[in-house]
Amino acid sequence: MANEYEQARRRKADILRQKGLDPFGHRYPDTIGADEARRRYETVGDGAPARVAGRLTALREFGKLVFADLSDRTGHIQLAFSRKVLSDQDWERVKLLDLADWVGAEGRLVTTRTGEITVEVAGFDILTKALLPPPEKWHGLQDVEARYRRRYVDLFANPEVREVFLKRSLILEEVRGFLHQRGFVEVETPVLQPIYGGAAARPFVTHHNALDTDFYLRISPELYLKRLLVGGMDRVFEISRVFRNEGISTRHNPEFTLLELYQAYADYTDMMEIVETLLEHLARTVSGGKTCLPFGDTELEYKAPWRRARYADLLEEYAGLVPGDDPAVRQKARELGIEEGGKHLDVVMHDIFEATVEPHIIQPTHVCDWPARLCPLTKRKADYPDIAERFEPMVAGMEIGNAYTELNDPDVQQEALGIQLAGQDETMAVMDTDFLEALKHGMPPAGGLGIGIDRLVMLLVNASSIRDVVLFPALRPRGGADGTGGQAPDADEAS
Repeated sequence: MANEYEQARRRKADILRQKGLDPFGHRYPDTIGADEARRRYETVGDGAPARVAGRLTALREFGKLVFADLSDRTGHIQLAFSRKVLSDQDWERVKLLDLADWVGAEGRLVTTRTGEITVEVAGFDILTKALLPPPEKWHGLQDVEARYRRRYVDLFANPEVREVFLKRSLILEEVRGFLHQRGFVEVETPVLQPIYGGAAARPFVTHHNALDTDFYLRISPELYLKRLLVGGMDRVFEISRVFRNEGISTRHNPEFTLLELYQAYADYTDMMEIVETLLEHLARTVSGGKTCLPFGDTELEYKAPWRRARYADLLEEYAGLVPGDDPAVRQKARELGIEEGGKHLDVVMHDIFEATVEPHIIQPTHVCDWPARLCPLTKRKADYPDIAERFEPMVAGMEIGNAYTELNDPDVQQEALGIQLAGQDETMAVMDTDFLEALKHGMPPAGGLGIGIDRLVMLLVNASSIRDVVLFPALRPRGGADGTGGQAPDADEAS
């Protein structure tokens, strides 16, 4: 049932129809942005023509003069509707305007007595009549859940939110440009996979009716990208949507954007150089040239090179543990309230690492040389078979990526995957024999890298929650019939 505000707006729409005008519009070509209109005035001065279009974000009536703020993606500019300038018919239509209406207007550029650059409207069209009013306080849809649930309102009620997503688009554009300059080729791999792999995560399961078989939404594009290395595509990357059927929190969303790249004849040290150089470039791009950016109460310095720290050294420094000391590791786990029964020592040790080490890694750091059991797709260090040539770039207490020297020995890979699969749900544990066969055809030595784009954007735009950088984050369905999402409780998710 429409409320009184909607009813009033519908009556205005009906009046427009009676006048032979469509309240839901038509094309309005040859417009310029609000910022260009301002520049035109500054260049040409009083009387310069302007034709603009956007949403009304303010209305102020002063008898025979009505001022309005018109906003578009470039900013806002003031409109002046004057009884002296407009025809009788146009002046009557001014009374049909409401906040949030989409309007096209043309006229000459002037300044008011207060110095505000303004379009003195000679003619205008109501392009779309908004049937619902904006939030009570135009300058902020403040309720957090409502902001995520009604992102379309959030974007026009809070211009700084729209700016975040424009920066996100710029970041993605810069990532692609950076990699193209280094000779990488962008590719696409399957979202629906008959066997999921490339990460330790629970997948979403779906069913293909025509084939009468289950498929999985990918948790990673890794194993397909490596097949391309086998095929001779020696520098490839993909910016993909991936899906992990796990928890939701300020740092986790069940679907997210992942950059993965692979470079033949490289190793994990080359991947470190790519990460720190890319992040320095992105920091300079979003900040206008600076490499030190704020995140919460901290200033983060992205200038390359980054600190490199060994996993074992950090564990000893912050947890007082030496890898391999089973009794000490399990005792520490019990002290921290970490479940350790039935878990392999390295898994318990990593749970402790996450609890005791990660919160202390604030400035950009490459955490290197991980326990091999945690890294089934990674080449081992020469002469140290228990250590994998893996690193995670960590910033502000969270890992933003994962990288390693790729394991390309098919026999060692089969053994490592077998160990990994032994600990999984038997209904989901399937060996990707086609991937192993591909390795037998020969995959060149390579380095591989994955970076979580959403967390990367969080850092670069100073956002405290991943939901602030995802246009439509996963939300718990509301009980109502509209089926829109609601907030799910925070829960930790495996990386």
